[in-house]
Amino acid sequence: MSASTPVTKPQRGDELDLTIDTLAYGGAGVARLEGYVVFVSGAVPGDRVRAVVTKRKRAYAEARTVEVVEPSPDRIDPRAPEHPGIPWQVLPYEKQLEVKTEQVDDALRRIGHLTDYVVEPIVPAADQWRYRNKLEYSWGKGEDGALVCGFHRPGSWEQIVHVEDDVLASERVNEVRRSVVEWARAAELEPYDRRTQQGFLRNLVVREGRRTGDLQVRLVTSEGRFDEAGFENAASGAGVIWTRIQGVGETTAGGETDHLAGAPQLREELGGLEYRISPEAFFQTNTEMAETLYEIAGEYADLHGWERVYDLYCGMGTIGLALAPRAGEIWGLEVVPEAIADAIGNAHRNGVENAKFFAGDVRLALRDLAEQAGRPDVMVIDPPRAGLSNKIVRRIIETSPKRIVYVSCNPTTLAPNAAQLAEAGYKLTKVRPVDMFPQTHHIECVALLEQTGPAPAAPAASDEPDDD
Repeated sequence: MSASTPVTKPQRGDELDLTIDTLAYGGAGVARLEGYVVFVSGAVPGDRVRAVVTKRKRAYAEARTVEVVEPSPDRIDPRAPEHPGIPWQVLPYEKQLEVKTEQVDDALRRIGHLTDYVVEPIVPAADQWRYRNKLEYSWGKGEDGALVCGFHRPGSWEQIVHVEDDVLASERVNEVRRSVVEWARAAELEPYDRRTQQGFLRNLVVREGRRTGDLQVRLVTSEGRFDEAGFENAASGAGVIWTRIQGVGETTAGGETDHLAGAPQLREELGGLEYRISPEAFFQTNTEMAETLYEIAGEYADLHGWERVYDLYCGMGTIGLALAPRAGEIWGLEVVPEAIADAIGNAHRNGVENAKFFAGDVRLALRDLAEQAGRPDVMVIDPPRAGLSNKIVRRIIETSPKRIVYVSCNPTTLAPNAAQLAEAGYKLTKVRPVDMFPQTHHIECVALLEQTGPAPAAPAASDEPDDD
């Protein structure tokens, strides 16, 4: 076929015979039809599959595996085939680590166009199964009409796959979830239906203090009433929380929350410090690997006891408080006031006196922080999955820290941010992936960027309208 011959692109609903070459970031297999890319869910490199096209774009298509015709030599039997949240369980763990390392490097080179850095060996997870300290389940109806509690089927916001044994949760979490499900079935409570906007049960959130043994069970519902005493009894021994939410969207954030029984906050220990976690507060969902992640952040920060450290997106203060014993002063910034209240409380609880935390949007408050605190020597950044906007990157460059420790949960947004900082005079020195989420495609990593010469010049147009 000549180079000018157009590629026949598949249409939505077409069934294709495909051989998978690689895995894309996000977990889909990558196949090619005469150069046209097809992202295939439910497939791994080396598989030959029959797949149906679910979406067609000019440059690529998306498809869903219908049948694995010839399995990859790497494919193994899944431990929990009914569990929709762990698609990489069909890959040996060493292969998972290899792919994640490659994806971090690929993102930095392909998206960030960066070359002169070191990808250090990935840190394997302490536990490959039952490692999560927080699980969010959805309520729905099974094919027989019975109430179920589990996870959304991939690609569907309607179908809920009931999981009897969640292999990412501890036995204690599974026990309390089963108890609450039995109570809800006996009480004949109905799940919320987003299509009809009818029903009551929306989500069940179970949190566990891995080091303390505490449990926190939060029921998320629509407006209405139910047998609160029955729920408290089903979740006996845990902190029991009830959240009521209005509207169609499925979220466990916001709404009106009542504390029904037990402790109002969950206790957890990390790096020798004790934390109190409010029901909606962010806390890394893998306690053991979070400790490792923060140790690497401390190693990259290379503190000697006198440095001024900014902790951006500080949440409830976990990273800043971990660094405080080795720093001169810590200044934390976070947009969620409740998280700042938790951070201040956690500092007092642990006797940390050189850390201050402030509520504010990094995009708007970083200049004010720099005027009040002075220029940082080290800046630690732990942004959301979307990474940093152009404006926030400019604000960071204005403050001119000597070292930037970037904790990323998404290498495809770390890469462009690192490239922007490199253009301003920083050098991406090294990055170390950390596997906090075995059996899934999610990757956490820590990157170090350092000034290579004089302090970077602030961008010329620093007061332009927001571009987020």
